[in-house]
Amino acid sequence: MSVGTTRPGFTSTLARRLLQLELILLILCAACVPFAGRLLSVEDPLERADAIFVLAGSRVERWLEARDLFNERYAPLILLSPGQPTEVESGLVRQGVNLPNEAEVARDALTTLGVPADRIGILEGFPDNTADEGEHLRSYALSRKWRAVIVVTSKLHTRRAALAMRRALDGAPIRIVIRSTRYDDTDPARWWQRRRTIREVMTELPKLVAYALGLGA
Repeated sequence: MSVGTTRPGFTSTLARRLLQLELILLILCAACVPFAGRLLSVEDPLERADAIFVLAGSRVERWLEARDLFNERYAPLILLSPGQPTEVESGLVRQGVNLPNEAEVARDALTTLGVPADRIGILEGFPDNTADEGEHLRSYALSRKWRAVIVVTSKLHTRRAALAMRRALDGAPIRIVIRSTRYDDTDPARWWQRRRTIREVMTELPKLVAYALGLGA
């Protein structure tokens, strides 16, 4: 047998072992499926803080939670993230169209619901993702000497939000308290029973892996 020639028996054995490995991985993935929702959902015990920071990405559920926490006196200020406008939205604004961003809509609704306007702030700039929201929060909170911030988001976003916020504020004397909104009717333990939560889990899992690897998109 010449050098570099692969023995047929060796090739078939390698292929068989690779197939076995793939099957094992598939079985492990299937076994972990019921726990995916619980993996993505985490929450800290509530405590009093300097502000309630509402992450962008939800129409009403997140800022409604902030309203309740404010009324329950967990913090004297609600800080809203404006999110990132699309190119189409930015183009309409440049044309003079009055198009309130997500935070402005939430602010107006909150004042209508009784939250004083001077107790609502909007984060400057337009953070592009959760990690970017954490970086913006760091600057905002440090400039005001805050010691604790309650971060409100949706249930299946809490794990990634916690990772992003704590990484962004690493080294800063600011505690992060992760809170999921009570208006989110998702059941992390039975996430596969609804089409919407299936989409959320399939979106969140790769993003969580990316954040864990430091990619933070």
